[in-house]
Amino acid sequence: MFRVRPLPSEATASYVQRLAHTYQLPLPQLLAGAGITLTGHGTPPTAELHLSPAACHHIAALARIPLPHLRRALPHLAPLDDAHDTETAAARWKRLEAGQQPVRACTLCTRHRSQNATDTAWVHRPPHRLVCPRHQQAAPDPRLTSTVHTRAVPELVAAHHAHQRLRRHPRDATAWTAARAVTTRWYDHQQHLTHRWHTRLTRLCATNPHLTTTSNASPALLARDLVTYPETVTLARTLATLPNRPHRTTGDTLSLIAHRLGLPRLASNANDPLRTFLTHTRH
Repeated sequence: MFRVRPLPSEATASYVQRLAHTYQLPLPQLLAGAGITLTGHGTPPTAELHLSPAACHHIAALARIPLPHLRRALPHLAPLDDAHDTETAAARWKRLEAGQQPVRACTLCTRHRSQNATDTAWVHRPPHRLVCPRHQQAAPDPRLTSTVHTRAVPELVAAHHAHQRLRRHPRDATAWTAARAVTTRWYDHQQHLTHRWHTRLTRLCATNPHLTTTSNASPALLARDLVTYPETVTLARTLATLPNRPHRTTGDTLSLIAHRLGLPRLASNANDPLRTFLTHTRH
């Protein structure tokens, strides 16, 4: 019996596949040995494995991990939608839309939690876990079948630690959503930080040639979240800590944000998404 620890936010199919690798079995054979009936076909990240309540218990017993702990680690470990018979141990593949698909997990973290049987796992990565700070790997897009090594961009680790501090603020979720929308718009429309972001993308591509050969997407799109991450965190932290509106003006706030981003100023544009957000938001 092996104890294979789940990765935080791991896809159910990914975890069961890692169990199978550890026992050197194909996934259908592992499930059959655990008394679970499998229907359909699929593989992560394009499909997820949905389990009946009984199947969840069987997997927890096989993994030697209490089911409540497993549920906390695997966000999609949920019963089959149409599982009325709670006594039947069943599993079914379900195809995922592009926006629902997990991304590749850090290979070294995966190997450490897989008895060295595999380095492949897929996780539904929350924003604050974009980068593995220990091994400096990331997978910002589900179309990437290999992780991106980020040692050439050390500011990403600093941004990761700053993001953990941001999460302690009561307005962190709202500030993060707004900041990411703003930096994504700036990136797509080549505003404000274009030269810095282009330099960062060039460094990432130089150390990760697969960025230029993955699917039909450009490296600029595949790595966008990584390229903009430090500035997104900085902007989110600034937005989260702004004083109440009666004590600030939009111009003062833009000057403060420009300073935090290391810019001499932010060009005055009535259609700029940041100006629009500041004008219509009251704290």
